[in-house]
Amino acid sequence: MEWRRFSGEPLRLPVKKAVEEAIIRETGAGYKLKVCIGTDSQVRHTETEFATVIVFLREKHGGFMFISNDRTKLPYTIKERMLVEVAKSIEIAFELCDLFNKYDVDMEVHADINTNPQFKSNEALREAMGYILGMGYAFKAKPDAFASSCCADKMVN
Repeated sequence: MEWRRFSGEPLRLPVKKAVEEAIIRETGAGYKLKVCIGTDSQVRHTETEFATVIVFLREKHGGFMFISNDRTKLPYTIKERMLVEVAKSIEIAFELCDLFNKYDVDMEVHADINTNPQFKSNEALREAMGYILGMGYAFKAKPDAFASSCCADKMVN
């Protein structure tokens, strides 16, 4: 996966190393960090674009994020697409979780799935929640899943 900053500048290091450097820099500057990971997607014609974000929150001092986009022509039902979003978030959370443990940084996985049963995305809520919680990660769904429903949503072209 290719990762970049919000400014568009590519990360010059592998994402795990860039995340570790960010944690060291930010905690060294005295900030208490929390990381939220989320993915959103957009379907256009025959293509689905995914955006995954790693959002670093500095307690009471704003935040920043790293972003990765990818596209596929695979067709998905709404439930499948929601679960692919969750899988992408879990993949990066799993890759980085040892860093978060090492540096005592809280981490949440955010799913762009509505908790209201009237919305189609709700079909995937139970499976997504089980998947995330089963991996031992903290879980947030809409309306509390800002990493996926706000940050990643803005990064899907």
